Amino acid sequence: MALSNYGELKTEIANFLNRDDLTSSIPSFIAMAEASIGRDLRHWRQQRRVTAPLDEQFEDLPTDWLEMVHIYLNDGTELEYASLAEISRRNLLTNSLAGKPKVYTLNSGQIEFVPIPDETYNVIMIYYARIPALVDNDDTSWLLTLNPDVYLYGSLIHSAPFLQEDQRIATWAQLYSAAISNLNAVSDRAEYSGGTLVMRNK
Repeated sequence: MALSNYGELKTEIANFLNRDDLTSSIPSFIAMAEASIGRDLRHWRQQRRVTAPLDEQFEDLPTDWLEMVHIYLNDGTELEYASLAEISRRNLLTNSLAGKPKVYTLNSGQIEFVPIPDETYNVIMIYYARIPALVDNDDTSWLLTLNPDVYLYGSLIHSAPFLQEDQRIATWAQLYSAAISNLNAVSDRAEYSGGTLVMRNK
């Protein structure tokens, strides 16, 4: 089974389904699988680190952002997450006075910082990023290279309703779920192996 790129993935899906009339539909199956993967997979290979100037109350999230891992200022100040209610409470108590940001929240597709920055800071953000979508036949990704079963079974799940083969959904879903669970577990072991977890003193 050769699954080194998008073109080979499409061919293998057609082979699994034993169909040669799904050329226009298979890309949709894969696109829906990619959406599922974005919701289900959290692997250390998805982590991205960006550094950006922080001088506004609201800053845009990266376009490939899925979930925050860690966010801090370049002087080492860690920014802690706060709920929207807590953010509103702090703004009311301080009358929205500017200062060095201490907390953040997610608000309407942006990151809101409190206090509002009183000068330009550099913020470092580590986050889980969406795996780039496969578009051209030669396109690949680390996930397709190392774990092609995730793409394959994820795509087959979405083929079953289209082909009115609902009885096969359970089979594909079980295989996809097992592949995702195993990959998440492998990632957790890789991140926390080899050392003692350091606990922060409040």
